[in-house]
Amino acid sequence: MDHRLIVAESAGFCFGVGRAVQMAEEASTDTPIYTLGKLVHNERVISDLEERKVFVINSPEEAPEGSTVLIRAHGVTPACYGELEARGCRVVDATCPCVANIHKIVREHSLRGDTVVIVGEANHPEVVGIAAEGENVRVIAMGDEAAVREISPEKPVIVCQQTTCDREKWISFSKIFKKYCTNVKIFDTICFATEKRQKEAAEIAAGTDAMIVIGDRISANTGKLADVCARAGKPVFRIESADEVGTLPQALFTGSNKIGITAGASVPAVVIKEVSQKMSEELKNPVVEEESFAEMLENSIKTLHTGERVIGVVTNITGTEVQVDLGTKHAGFIPLSELTDVPNAKPEDIVKVGEEIEVFVGKVSDAEGTVMLSKKKVDALKAWDSLEEAAEKKAILEGTVIEDNKGGVIVSASGIQIFVPASLTGLPKDAPMSDLLKKKVKVSIMEVNRQRRRVKGSIRAAEYAERKAKADEVWANIEEGKKYTGTVKSLTSYGAFVDIGGVDGMVHITELSWSRIKNPAEVVSVGDEIEVYVISFDTEKKKISLGHKDPNLDPWKVFTDRYDIGDVAEVKIVKNMPFGSFAEIVPGVDGLIHISQIADKHIARPADAVEEGQIVNAKIIEIDSEKKKVSLSIRQAMVAAEEEAEDEE
Repeated sequence: MDHRLIVAESAGFCFGVGRAVQMAEEASTDTPIYTLGKLVHNERVISDLEERKVFVINSPEEAPEGSTVLIRAHGVTPACYGELEARGCRVVDATCPCVANIHKIVREHSLRGDTVVIVGEANHPEVVGIAAEGENVRVIAMGDEAAVREISPEKPVIVCQQTTCDREKWISFSKIFKKYCTNVKIFDTICFATEKRQKEAAEIAAGTDAMIVIGDRISANTGKLADVCARAGKPVFRIESADEVGTLPQALFTGSNKIGITAGASVPAVVIKEVSQKMSEELKNPVVEEESFAEMLENSIKTLHTGERVIGVVTNITGTEVQVDLGTKHAGFIPLSELTDVPNAKPEDIVKVGEEIEVFVGKVSDAEGTVMLSKKKVDALKAWDSLEEAAEKKAILEGTVIEDNKGGVIVSASGIQIFVPASLTGLPKDAPMSDLLKKKVKVSIMEVNRQRRRVKGSIRAAEYAERKAKADEVWANIEEGKKYTGTVKSLTSYGAFVDIGGVDGMVHITELSWSRIKNPAEVVSVGDEIEVYVISFDTEKKKISLGHKDPNLDPWKVFTDRYDIGDVAEVKIVKNMPFGSFAEIVPGVDGLIHISQIADKHIARPADAVEEGQIVNAKIIEIDSEKKKVSLSIRQAMVAAEEEAEDEE
């Protein structure tokens, strides 16, 4: 290896992570085992473990019953052990001994009723597991003096630190606890390996021209390691593998006398070796570029300017801020008040650790090495850009009505307030504007004035445009027999009009039901969702004829499957005529009882023997399948009944 490279002896796997990986490898067999979360922030290691049938799950519910589950070095909550036990899982506990010790301290002192404080990142898995050990446990972010002042002095205060805390920052912050908490006991729970790694990295950084920090960009301990190196005022470059060495500036290799290399706790030795070898090759065969080492140094620690829009990577989320790596010497942070305008929103629902975000540069402090950022302002600027584009394209946005007045309503969409005049709300003339309050609506942007911060929109135009687009799609794809789920819009005496997506079609009363009905309201109501199919359509006249009754339920088929000539059926008289009576055999199929077949004696008219609505027995004497007609006889049914009675005697 090139003598100009100095590799930290403490770089790479810490004891806890190395132990967890080794335990996973030893536990792996032909039967899959599962780890609760990734053992390390290193995709190469995770991929190697998957080849050994060691798979990652995110919750106990994902573990197959009776399977083997490995607890990673971060540890888990007590409830998690209970859930795994309930599923009959075999647990391999690889919780780092340092972390397990903090669990023990927190559990014991919480049971005593002490106030227990953990200094660290509230959303970090290690802290989540520890904080669940008791009811009186509080998590405070490093440097949050206001949170320390809020601690009640009435009970003893026990303080622990997340194992990966920055030792130098903790020494300063610990004085705050001693200042405000009179009855405080502080346990030193920062991992010795973490402290040693950070101390060695700082020493190497002080004696080199630049530092390479290897590790996953979402790894908390790797981020802190980079911060420690940056304090030496030297360029710091973060990479994840040897593949990224080629992306480093050539001035690093041509202008450096010494380059330091360190790595986070999740980096295996093989990756550190590969990076070192690749760096050696680059140092032996540098490609000379115009950029000088001084320029490289300046670029790596460049000063940010208020009003800039820059890209950063979220490295941590705490209860008070979101921390962002900008690739500069500054520690970037977004106060929660500058994250979003959405009230009561949770930061973790808006951004994720490892995610790239664009931010607005606010207050820059070169002395403190910090920069206050705003995501909210960038979102607002983007919203104005999108609004102007939306106005040009007559695009439609979705928002919520937040205010009403006599002139119209205010709609909030993408953080911008849009005024919709009353005439463009789509409400009836005398309807109160308050009817739209808190409702989600779609708005077509009509006019944007960024200088005066005014936006005018139309709900009515959006509704029309949306309906037209749907109608165009229907007409472009309509065909006979095609099925739709539609909404009944109105009823008439002869049928129902159904909206099938921007277009109304008519279902004739005879197509609503196989049964004989007098009014469409017997089958459907306005607002009902019903299944319909296209019988016919006319694209020029924009008319569609729809059917609703299921062809598979054809009453004639139901009738012929159930009855044959000679069978006696129970029928319902539905209409009396001079020549006979019509009777319903099954819904949708009527038969004719000729006047001569109604009674066993002469009658002048059918009404002399039967009434409409009366249920009688009738014999099927003829079936005309071609014309779908049936002839019935009450008289023959009576004879058949008498003969049956005689046979029984």
